[in-house]
Amino acid sequence: MNRTDQASQPRRRAFVTGGASGLGAASAHRLADDGIEVITADLAPGADVVLDVSDPAAVARVAGDVGPIDILVNCAGIVGPNKPIWEVSDDEWQAVFAVNVTGTFNACRAFVPGMRERGWGRIVNFASMAGKDGNPNLGVYSASKAAVIGLTKSLGKELATSGVLVNAVAPAVFETPMNQHNTPEVLEYMTNLIPMKRLGRPSELAELVAWLVSDKVSFSTGAVYDISGGRATY
Repeated sequence: MNRTDQASQPRRRAFVTGGASGLGAASAHRLADDGIEVITADLAPGADVVLDVSDPAAVARVAGDVGPIDILVNCAGIVGPNKPIWEVSDDEWQAVFAVNVTGTFNACRAFVPGMRERGWGRIVNFASMAGKDGNPNLGVYSASKAAVIGLTKSLGKELATSGVLVNAVAPAVFETPMNQHNTPEVLEYMTNLIPMKRLGRPSELAELVAWLVSDKVSFSTGAVYDISGGRATY
């Protein structure tokens, strides 16, 4: 698309949860490079909007304040406990699902109606390779990301004829602040699963997100895009 074509197109608006750092921030910066108006939401400092995505009332209120959104990137997430599943407490289980799953659901529920009404939209949900493989001692995180995959597939089918496309990305381990909380043993284990033998760079994933929210994608919905340095072999 040349500059004349870009000028004739209405400027699209994106809402990126977890957009203050890591993969969310990289995605937000990349979308802004394409001329998209980006609004970031996070509990961490630096976001445009302070938002707890696990709070449905807060998400609904922010959605009303923000107004029409064309692109939703659900990146907010937490890793949770690093322990065997039988040692996980109720509070730990619920905390991870509240952000990773309920937060994704809350944002989709808040913004999808407007996208349907306008007949165009793009949603990218952040899953994980852990949601497909299941990482030992990260059972809560793995289960939550599997739920995000299921939600993406269902919502993609529900919106398939609406002009709103819903896809997910499933990263392996990336160089993000979130992964700094993992133990060296966990990081070594997950890195050794990657044939490239390195962590991914946020800018690499941001390129995939930018493509998924563009007009170039028109026949993909309910899909999960692995970006794993060769880890995914199925």
